[in-house]
Amino acid sequence: MKAMILAAGRGERMRPLTNNTPKPLLKARGKYLIQYHIEALATAGFKELVINHAYLGNQIESTIGNGERFGVTITYSPEGEPLGTAGGIKRALPLLGLDPYVVINGDIWSDFPRSTLKVQLPKNILAHLVLVANPKHNPAGDFTLQNTKVANNGTGQRLTFSGIGIYHPSLFIDAPTDTFSLAPLLRKSCDRGQITGQYYAGRWLDVGTPQRLQELEKILESLVTVGS
Repeated sequence: MKAMILAAGRGERMRPLTNNTPKPLLKARGKYLIQYHIEALATAGFKELVINHAYLGNQIESTIGNGERFGVTITYSPEGEPLGTAGGIKRALPLLGLDPYVVINGDIWSDFPRSTLKVQLPKNILAHLVLVANPKHNPAGDFTLQNTKVANNGTGQRLTFSGIGIYHPSLFIDAPTDTFSLAPLLRKSCDRGQITGQYYAGRWLDVGTPQRLQELEKILESLVTVGS
């Protein structure tokens, strides 16, 4: 099973840290943000990774390389100008193949066990999403989890999409070939009952601002302290 890390965002909210450095190459406790994903996926048994990039993407390729030192094979999907989440995934479809694959947003951090993602999607299901409790910057949430089905509305607690999911290539058949967000595709498929999900109560953080990068530093420091 292949996995893709979305790393094409410009990191506008991270400025000035991203003026000359792509967000995936910002560091927390001395390690690149994207490196946490690569290592976690490698540990979980994912050996073939795809990374898209746009803004200062050449820095990502030259720094991370072909993945050999992480025990994986990395293929890059350059975009030039960012194509959005869905547009970037659709561009990379020839590299991802015809089977379901895992996609992880490059600007999050989580201790979610990636090995649990190595499962097949049920028939007629186009995606499986990992949902988390709503952070302060997204108090209204994104979806409702009803048993195992993800819904746009309805009864139940509103939850936030973590940026971790399994997707079937068919989800992107109707996606435009240019810049396009993933959210409309997911919402459309939710209305058709084609999205499943699960709630994760563990550690998760959207590392979207300098303040949250500092928060991640504190989380990682606490984990080191506990483990020592």
